[in-house]
Amino acid sequence: MAYGNLALNGSAMKNKIIDNFGRVHNYLRISLTDNCNLRCFYCMPEEEYAFTPHARLMQVREIDQLARLFVDHGVTKIRLTGGEPLVRKDAPEIIQVLSALPVALTMTTNGIRINEMLSQITDAGFASINISLDTLQRDKFIQITQRDYFERVRRNIDLLLDRRVRTKLNVVVMKGVNDDEILDFVALTRLYPVEVRFIEFMPFNGNRWSSNQVLTLKEILERIAAVYEIEPIAPKPYDTTKPFAIRGHLGTIGIISTMTAPFCESCNRMRLTADGKLKNCLFSREETDLLSALRNGEDVLPLMQQGMRAKAKALGGQIVENFKEIEADSLKNRSMITIGG
Repeated sequence: MAYGNLALNGSAMKNKIIDNFGRVHNYLRISLTDNCNLRCFYCMPEEEYAFTPHARLMQVREIDQLARLFVDHGVTKIRLTGGEPLVRKDAPEIIQVLSALPVALTMTTNGIRINEMLSQITDAGFASINISLDTLQRDKFIQITQRDYFERVRRNIDLLLDRRVRTKLNVVVMKGVNDDEILDFVALTRLYPVEVRFIEFMPFNGNRWSSNQVLTLKEILERIAAVYEIEPIAPKPYDTTKPFAIRGHLGTIGIISTMTAPFCESCNRMRLTADGKLKNCLFSREETDLLSALRNGEDVLPLMQQGMRAKAKALGGQIVENFKEIEADSLKNRSMITIGG
């Protein structure tokens, strides 16, 4: 099948997306929208946010075209992100076209609309689904998200587990906000086959980040080890999560230590924003406009390759010896909701 300049052919399948440091990139994160039905302060800069008009977003056919180009050059895993990916009315169609590709299809969602799209999710054969859930307390959920959807999210997690969908919980840990719930999340893994992933709080435009709120990998492990017997699990290639097992528990835990122990040397990730910009790193200031080139009938491949070759060695080219030295107000990047995580 061919779409203009995006013809698929056998010889291209031998190509890989490699940056100037020899890192092979086979994992593409596609943001479907910067819209969201929650208002988490660390992700969205303000309540009255000006979302990108639909016409400026990648349309279903365009997502399919660009995804096929990346797959044709070695991508084996695609993750759908947002905003909240499932708020798009055409999300079922997007899921359907991407599920036809020879990739492991995954998604990060807040879980609110899982019940409405359960049939599409199960039909697509998702390799896993990550649910963003920062608290197990309804009142605190409302405080963090400014919305009252806690019970629905918990029910939808149960729906995924009932359907035997591999489920992970993403927990952004913030001192003074939810760090008192770490052991409560760990307790979930005793009865449920979930992977709880604790994420160090990261700075982005407008998210009120402070180094004083970062609970580090070391601190998280110390709190858990004080109660549970934990042992490290051999990480998978390119894994950003440092995984651990707990004796007698069905599930596992992991820690994403972007601030204190970055994993840039083995990074295999690329990000495509909802408006079709390629970001070669979560923290990169530069972007490559693939969507405009596609709509203009230009050859997208050289732009994609050039954008990835320009990837910095670490953290978008920012030199940070200690995360406590970061001044959040001086960062020049998108807000998390417009990047897609």
